[in-house]
Amino acid sequence: MAELLARLRALQRRSPQLQPQRLQVGNLTLDYSTYAVYWQKASREQQLIPLTTKEFQLLEYFMKHPHQIITRDQILNQLWEIGAEPLSNVVAAQMRLLRRKLADSGCLGLIETVHGMGYRFQPTDESK
Repeated sequence: MAELLARLRALQRRSPQLQPQRLQVGNLTLDYSTYAVYWQKASREQQLIPLTTKEFQLLEYFMKHPHQIITRDQILNQLWEIGAEPLSNVVAAQMRLLRRKLADSGCLGLIETVHGMGYRFQPTDESK
């Protein structure tokens, strides 16, 4: 049963043939063809945000679920294999790294912590 669940989860992560080449939410754009993330500034200039594969996957998950509270367990189930047994603070560490890279590019406050529950992606159309 565990193997079946792992295979189903792997199939969910695979992109279907008809998936668009880009995912845009607010001023953030994910480009699937190059695995690049762009932030559109108020000046209409796009800034590249360099992310690791795991950070890209994490941001993609948040962008597909805007304004929803996403728990630590949901993130673990979506981004890590069943038998991987990541460290207890791996989600918090990935969130810290992702937030730092977003903040360095001018994307402030996009991901908020909902204490006792999880995280929420709050996209905006305005640069901060």
